[in-house]
Amino acid sequence: MKHTYHIHGMSCNGCRNHVEQTLSKVDGVNSVEVNLEKAEALIEMEEHIPIEKFQKAMEEDGGSYSIHMPGHHHEPKQEKKQAPTNGTGTFYCPMHCEGDKTYDKPGDCPVCGMDLVEEQNTSSNSKQKWTCPMHPEVVEDGPGSCPKCGMDLVPMQPEASAEEKTYKKLLKKFWIAVGFTLPIFLIAMSEMIPNNPLYELMAPQYWNWVQFALSLPVVFYATWMFFQRAYRSIKTWNLNMFTLIGIGAGVAFVFSVLGLLFPGFFPDQFKSETGAVHVYFEAATVILTLVLLGQLLEARAHSKTNNAVKELLKLAPNKAIKVVNGEEVEVSIDHIELGDVLRVKPGEKIPVDGVITEGETSVDESMITGEPIPVEKGVEDKVSSGTINGNQSFLMKAEKVGSDTLLSQIIKMVNDASRSRAPIQNLADKVSAYFVPTVVIVSILTFAVWAIWGPQPTYVYALINAIAVLIIACPCALGLATPMSVMVGVGKGAQNGVLIKNAEALEKMADVDTLIIDKTGTITEGKPTFAKLEAFLDTYSEADLLQYVVSVNANSEHPLAQATVKYGKENNIKILKTDSFNAVTGMGVEGKIKGAKIHFGNIKLMEKANVEISDAMKDQVKKAQEEGKTVSYLAIDGKCQAFVSIGDKIKATSAKAIKAIQDKGIAVIMLTGDNATTAKAVASELHMDDFKAETLPEDKMKEVERLQGVGKVVAMAGDGINDAPALAKSDLGIAMGTGTDVAIESAMITLVKGDLHGIVKARNLSEAVMKNIKQNLFFALIYNTIGVPVAAGVLYPFLGILLSPMIAALAMSFSSVSVIANALRLRTKSID
Repeated sequence: MKHTYHIHGMSCNGCRNHVEQTLSKVDGVNSVEVNLEKAEALIEMEEHIPIEKFQKAMEEDGGSYSIHMPGHHHEPKQEKKQAPTNGTGTFYCPMHCEGDKTYDKPGDCPVCGMDLVEEQNTSSNSKQKWTCPMHPEVVEDGPGSCPKCGMDLVPMQPEASAEEKTYKKLLKKFWIAVGFTLPIFLIAMSEMIPNNPLYELMAPQYWNWVQFALSLPVVFYATWMFFQRAYRSIKTWNLNMFTLIGIGAGVAFVFSVLGLLFPGFFPDQFKSETGAVHVYFEAATVILTLVLLGQLLEARAHSKTNNAVKELLKLAPNKAIKVVNGEEVEVSIDHIELGDVLRVKPGEKIPVDGVITEGETSVDESMITGEPIPVEKGVEDKVSSGTINGNQSFLMKAEKVGSDTLLSQIIKMVNDASRSRAPIQNLADKVSAYFVPTVVIVSILTFAVWAIWGPQPTYVYALINAIAVLIIACPCALGLATPMSVMVGVGKGAQNGVLIKNAEALEKMADVDTLIIDKTGTITEGKPTFAKLEAFLDTYSEADLLQYVVSVNANSEHPLAQATVKYGKENNIKILKTDSFNAVTGMGVEGKIKGAKIHFGNIKLMEKANVEISDAMKDQVKKAQEEGKTVSYLAIDGKCQAFVSIGDKIKATSAKAIKAIQDKGIAVIMLTGDNATTAKAVASELHMDDFKAETLPEDKMKEVERLQGVGKVVAMAGDGINDAPALAKSDLGIAMGTGTDVAIESAMITLVKGDLHGIVKARNLSEAVMKNIKQNLFFALIYNTIGVPVAAGVLYPFLGILLSPMIAALAMSFSSVSVIANALRLRTKSID
């Protein structure tokens, strides 16, 4: 019988193979076919097997996958996270073989065998410990004095990161490998010296034993991990670079050992004039040592790919000055709570996100916005963790602490995006799935061709060329091509105030041909100011009308509403109680004040409430709208009594940014809930031909759908709750970092500064990253396409060129490093 099951948690071919093998081991299962695209498993069994048995098998195998019957909703099991035992973060595969899966300990990727990379986070900074210089056993969470001797405690030195430990471990093994490989190489190469002086000391067969003894530390200590990875790759059938290295170097080593122990079993063409079998200990050890060198260089290069996150981590302070009962006390950063009052002195890093309550200063925000000019700050202005205070002291109230701060969120977003997979990576995955088996087949064919048609000694040529084919192939260069560029690119974006949610967003940004932008808070500063109130009728005094406006808006968080409330407070207007308050999205607000029904909003709200607006009223309003002002009507008990005009200054960079976007061939469309006259005034000032006014949230979403329907790749930029549906529906949502959490959550790219110029940066970054990825993929593909045939000996009949396995190992080792080095060039790329 056959049953189809849904599988949760698969993200790549490695996952598919893992699930297939795990389910195949269950007693009673005849065959298993797993479809990655459909996330389904077709299982043939002798008799019905309870689904619990399959789930238990996957749990015992350590996977984070879950299985259930079609039609049954089941949440995928979340992988349990343990505290890391090394370093300060979690660990992941740089090739993302299992998607965004992370591991609790350093080690090798179970799919590709590469060293796991440590994720950088703020935990090391926030969990800083203090110790006594005289009594190191004393460890405290914060600064203070030693309870034993009274000396001031000092910060403990942070533990070396996992990648540093990996690098040092590899470096130690490399020098051991070099120390033993070099004499092996010299002994082997001495055969080329006429009247070899070494043979005067001992016969060649004895020197072979010396080579064997010297090779043992190289094979069984310094590079033994390669054979472990190769064995695991074959066992799980996740064939990779180490499969080829293990087979190639292993064949050379085993052949040499057998030739040393059983020379009589080998044909004469494998023997020298003295009757000793030619051994290849130098080939095996040099190959392994060069591969180890490649891994060493790769580890060093990997540490540079996440330099952007490391630089951000340096911004995270580990202490702050807390004001308690008028006294200033130095505390650890993780002891700060919401509402705490903190003192920030000149030149210090701002410890958490908050608002200034006393004082004025200038703040360097370049580390999170990319803008070098300090920003002037005063009372009620917000400040962010990690930014640097200027030359004046101020008090602030903590509003976001720990993982909620902007800096922590940036670091988290960068880490998440760095581990995500770009769609273009699917090409590499498809090639990689067939790559290693193809190379093994080519190696076997190479051996056969040289053994049959090659020159004498045929078997020697066949063996050497077959090994060279295995060694020169490098599937890792193909696998690293995309993730390395994504990691560096995402970090580069973060340093310039462009936060990328995932790699897909980075790829899509390069294809965008239509950009929809909101007006308020996107084109404009989003800081509306009350301009004036004008009455239509003389039923109420201006003071009463203003009181109604301020009171009904006191319950709203909309920027336009807050502008009126702020004006009311500045003029000491008493706020009246509002009953039955309701915010009508995209229109305005309504409620009851002192029994009177109040409507305050745009023309659509008036139409909804059946409030009549005369032509004379519209003419009076139009003058304000032509000046670019936003107008809201005030109706009391169904009669329109007045209107309020609100000004919202256009950002200084908007015009330049929109022109730059248009120059890139991207059509820019403004959609706004404001009236047509105001929208036209703003569009005219910015030289925009295409705009739509009086659009509700659903209208914006429908416009996105319409454009997508005619083949456009649409990006939507906005900052408000009413932009969230369109942001989610668009091909690429771009949120202003100054906007609402809902908008930011719905977007794939967030501009920290909330500046349209950030879109220009995002486009430039996307184009640079995609170009870099294509360069890497081309290099990896062309390298293997040329390298494998050359190693097989296709040039020998024409040019007499053969590739030594040792040269092949050198080329293979540097291929992955070259891909990473090319990705690192993105760090110096200007995206302004």
